[in-house]
This record gives sequence, structure tokens and C-alpha cells, in this order.
Amino acid sequence: MVMQIIKKLPTADEIKEKLPLSPELADIKKNRDNQIKNIMSGKDDRMLMIIGPCSAHDEKAVLEYSSLLAKLQEEVRDKLVLMPRIYTNKPRTNGVGYQGIMHQPDPNDVPNLAKGIEAMRKLHINVLRETGLSGVDEMLYPDNLCYLDDILSYIAVGARSVENQQHRLVSSGVDVPVGMKNPTSGDLQIMINAIYAAQRPHVFSYSGNEVKSMGNPMAHSILRGGKCGPNYDLDTIKRLIDLYGKNLGLKPNLPKIVVDASHDNSGKQAEKQPGIVQDVLRSREIVGDIIVGIMVESYLEGGKGEKYGQSITDSCLGWEASRALVLDTTDRLSR
Repeated sequence: MVMQIIKKLPTADEIKEKLPLSPELADIKKNRDNQIKNIMSGKDDRMLMIIGPCSAHDEKAVLEYSSLLAKLQEEVRDKLVLMPRIYTNKPRTNGVGYQGIMHQPDPNDVPNLAKGIEAMRKLHINVLRETGLSGVDEMLYPDNLCYLDDILSYIAVGARSVENQQHRLVSSGVDVPVGMKNPTSGDLQIMINAIYAAQRPHVFSYSGNEVKSMGNPMAHSILRGGKCGPNYDLDTIKRLIDLYGKNLGLKPNLPKIVVDASHDNSGKQAEKQPGIVQDVLRSREIVGDIIVGIMVESYLEGGKGEKYGQSITDSCLGWEASRALVLDTTDRLSR
């Protein structure tokens, strides 16, 4: 092996002992989990909106943003469940660039994974403590899920990871919804295969153990567009529902659908997201609540740059535009 060991990383037990989730926060998280599971099962007709920055690189700004989101949640609680997007790991297409707070707790310093693991757990706990909102993160590295498995209420598997066997198998062993994105090519069948695998039990290797999973019935799709262009249109959604029936054999309990209004659906143009959300809501009126959620990239400041509260990765909607989007979505769901 041509790898140099830098340092031994802390175990999940060590990190959880150092940064424990209190019983009070665990109860808040459990209540949030139940709300989200009820939406996924059709018992609750509200929609999920997963909303927040492209990458959570600044704890102070993320906490400020999440506090605003918590206040807005009170205004829209009859129609929407808002979930802060707190992405602490970032995939890089060619391996170059900022890889998230877990790699670099200080974006301007060298990588430090030991400090980064603490930083990402601390961030998720602090958001839950200060806002009552449990977060969403991307499972970029399946073995790292053990550091956050008691905090997250929703997990996303990214477009570059969805074909990976370990991501699929680990997804089959968690007890919260896992959204499988279509790959960057836009191929729906690859995403279907990932959902099929995640919904079934498996025996596999995880974190140094032989484990058996029970299967995750809440594994579902996230449409995020691809090289072929956007895929949030009604025809694609109808085609996906048809593929569900042909490939998964789970009628009438088909997996749900979440639509990502950013990435290739918007061409990474954040200002297009409100129009995409409107189109998705119109489609939902036709196909029903199989569409359970929307993803939006949003932050304190719009665009991309070095300002406080601004994304250093993909461009985001600013807070005022985001607030208007959430209120407009609630109004449309109330009609």
C-alpha cells in the first residue's frame, strides 16, 4: 500500500461519549422522525422541504440560518415540514475542491479529519438544540454514518454514490428515510436498482463487523436532473411511477418521490428554483402525494462567494427569496 497513516481516527463510541445526545434532544429527534415517517407512509399529507446551503462550512452561519428556518416552520407547520440541509461532506467530481467540514473544519486550513468528525457532530447537535429541527446530511462515506446515526432524520445518497454497493447496503440498515438520487447521467434505472437493494435485507461488512440489515421501506428516489437535462417534468415523474411498478413489485405501496430543484434540474442557477417548485406542485396535483418532498439550496445570502452566510460551493437562494418560496409553497398547498 502506498498510503501513509496520519493518525488513528476516534471511534463512534468515543465521539458519542465526548459529544452525547441528551435524552431531551433524543426525544425531540424521535418526534421529528415520527412526523417524517408519517409523511413517507401517507398518514400525514404535509410535504417535506429539505432546504439549506449547498455545504455547511460555517457553524455560526448555519445556526443563524437554521434559527430563521425554525421560526418559519411555525408559520407553515400545517402544510410543510422544514428540514435543514446540513451537508458536512461534499463529493467532488474530479476529487479537487472543498470536501466539507468533516475534511476541513476550517475551509482555509489543511484537512483534519479527527477535528472534522467532532465538528460535524457538534454542528448537528447544536442545530437540534437551538432550533428543535433535526437535520439532513449526505452519506458520502458509509462508514462515517456511525458518527451521526443517532442525530439524522433523513439521509441522502448522492448522484456519484448511488451505484455503489456499500451505500445501497448501509441504506438498507437505517431506520430513517434514505433518498437515492439519480446518477449524473440522469439514468432512472440505476436509481431504481439502488432503491430495490436498499429496501431489502442483506448481510454485509460494516465498520469492522458482519451485520444483517432488515431492509428500509422508506428508501425512495430523488430526481435531480442529469447530463440529459432536467427531469422534474410531469412526463418523467409518470415514467418513474411506471418503472416503480414494473421493477419493484410493491403496489400499492410504491416508494415516494422527492424532487431536487437545484443541481441539473436548475442548471445550478439558484434563481430558477422557485419556478421548478411551482411545476412540481402542479404535478403533485395530478399524481398525488407520491411526491412527498422538495429540495432547495438556500442560505442567508444569495449566490456564491466569500461573504458571511454565502455558499462557497454551489450558488444558493438568499434568505428573503427562500422565505417567499416557502410561504408561496404553503399557499399553493392550501388551495
